[in-house]
Amino acid sequence: MTLQYPESLRGDHVDVYTDPHGREVRVPDPYRWLEDPDSPETRAWVEAQNRVTGAHLDTLPARAAYQGRLTALWNYPKEGTPWKRGARYFRQFNPGLLNQPVLEVADSPRGPWRTLLDPNTLSADGTVALAGASVSEDGRRLAYGTQSGGSDWVTWQVRDVSSGEDLPDRLDWSKFSGAEWLPDGSGFYYSAYDAPTEGGVLTGANRNQRLMFHRVGSPQAEDTLVVARPDEPDWGFRPQVTHDGRFLVLHVWKGTDPKNLLWVRDLAPGGPWRELVSDFRASFELIGSEGDVLLLKTDEGAPREKVIAWNLETGERRDLIPEGPHKLDYVAAVPGGLLAVTLEDASHRVTLHGRDGRPQREITLPGLGSLMGLSTQEDDPEVFLGFTSFLTPTMPYRLLLPDGEPEPLADPALTFDASAYEVTQEFATSRDGTRVPLFIVARKGMVRDGQNPTLLYGYGGFNISLTPAFSPSRLAWLERGGVYVQANLRGGGEYGEEWHRAGTLGDKQNVFDDFIAVAEHLIKTGVTSPAHLGIQGGSNGGLLVGACMTQRPDLFAAAIPQVGVLDMLRYQHFTIGWAWASDYGRADDPQMLEALLAYSPLHNLREGTPYPATLITTGDHDDRVVPAHSFKFGAELQWAHGGEAPVLIRIQTRAGHGAGKPTALVIEEAADVWAFLEDRLGGHCPR
Repeated sequence: MTLQYPESLRGDHVDVYTDPHGREVRVPDPYRWLEDPDSPETRAWVEAQNRVTGAHLDTLPARAAYQGRLTALWNYPKEGTPWKRGARYFRQFNPGLLNQPVLEVADSPRGPWRTLLDPNTLSADGTVALAGASVSEDGRRLAYGTQSGGSDWVTWQVRDVSSGEDLPDRLDWSKFSGAEWLPDGSGFYYSAYDAPTEGGVLTGANRNQRLMFHRVGSPQAEDTLVVARPDEPDWGFRPQVTHDGRFLVLHVWKGTDPKNLLWVRDLAPGGPWRELVSDFRASFELIGSEGDVLLLKTDEGAPREKVIAWNLETGERRDLIPEGPHKLDYVAAVPGGLLAVTLEDASHRVTLHGRDGRPQREITLPGLGSLMGLSTQEDDPEVFLGFTSFLTPTMPYRLLLPDGEPEPLADPALTFDASAYEVTQEFATSRDGTRVPLFIVARKGMVRDGQNPTLLYGYGGFNISLTPAFSPSRLAWLERGGVYVQANLRGGGEYGEEWHRAGTLGDKQNVFDDFIAVAEHLIKTGVTSPAHLGIQGGSNGGLLVGACMTQRPDLFAAAIPQVGVLDMLRYQHFTIGWAWASDYGRADDPQMLEALLAYSPLHNLREGTPYPATLITTGDHDDRVVPAHSFKFGAELQWAHGGEAPVLIRIQTRAGHGAGKPTALVIEEAADVWAFLEDRLGGHCPR
């Protein structure tokens, strides 16, 4: 039965662009009015769409079963990876179903733990979340940031760790920032923006970030301006203070490009900035320091990255850990050595090196998986790791260097039999011959008869690597006979900067080709078939889903684009969207217009085409990828769709891009998604 969708008024707005030959290109934008999230017309449209979506989801027979099972699967203790400051240990902890994890403190990494900050007390509906926590080196003071309703805007406050009481400090309009303490705990650096204009809190462009210093106990109005560059409005600033307190090192970023500038200055008595790296030619990441020498991870001349020592007095640079065959993902300084984390076909390995860079031994990890946390200090042999895999939850481990092995600090009990499932890694061949890795998670003994309901997930952008990770949500899908597949696409960081660059700008189509190749591999090898295959991705992964479902609507039975970038001609006009141009390019660049128009999901919907069943999800407070992307794509898809499969949009109120979403809302959305997929992709086998 064909659904009756709410009426979406098609306006006559047209934008005019210029192609590489100087010719005008006229592009209709009939739903421009949906870009204003607070207009009465948009609010009425949101309510009408949610009514239709809710009514359809209410009819799905598996929805209640998923809701109940997901609640049970989520209800286990989640013990975060500890970190140490002074003589104290800190961690985040959720005993089961709290909307937000609490921040705890103890005198031992094994507890007993006491609550230092409970974000669940900050709002009645659980939509105020902890967005950042930084403890002073002596362990006495906590700078913590909170976000409300899913927004990226963060408010910083300061809490006394011993008493648990807040100091009067309150810092507003911070975004894309941490808090970097001075060694004596007297104050910290943070980044902030001017207060947005009225009506621009959730949509206005975020430019002209400035670096500030806040002295504890003083009002924000007295904070010191450290760096501002109004001549470079797209620059942002991330500070690090070296462990010995000698230097302030500043990473100057521009958008999402991993390349950065690197500046340094003496903290005492305070001196001018020295521009060690004055152009955006490569990435440079501070690892640690030894006197006048900075230890840095860089991809300069080494696309899979290396570690160098840079002498600030002599200017001498020398390689410590040279580029190897695998991506150097993360490096941490430890007493007398360096811990190097590498990515080998999208899973992690850890090796201990001496300070001379020579490898000493490999640290044995519990299995094929990922480090989701690594906490070290340059002068403390006690290291904490967070390890996860597709079938095991993130668990904290303690590692005592130089000779120890990881010791588990928790043993969470799950109502899930992981032994009945297995993870395999295979490789698809993309259109141009590129080898594309994929992980398949399924019940042991899965029959490859093409009938398995399968969800394919991907991202493919911004140098971000998809590695094995645990999700209680996916367990419910596996238990009911589903298969989960995770693809490692170009545009990500799995194989270094060359892999990333091969999925950007004019080569962005490679990402979609890789994803389509993985789908075809699953069909060819009998895992599934188009009638049983669904695709899912969020943010840049939402773009991936939107592009692939418009390019190959025949290949998928269902599509879940979540908080997606779907209007590739106008993304740069909202909040931090301008920063994505390093991966996407911009429509006001005639050389990029043709490429963007070729894959922009919104602009490639064709009237009368039968598209896969689609459930678009977004949040009305998303100020990372503004909901207008999803609103306009949903309206156009409902207008163009020539089939009977449902095309719906689910708009969560008091929610944003995903970070800090309350557990209750996460479970509710997951139940809707899985029930929708099961309804479209086929039956299940009982647990």
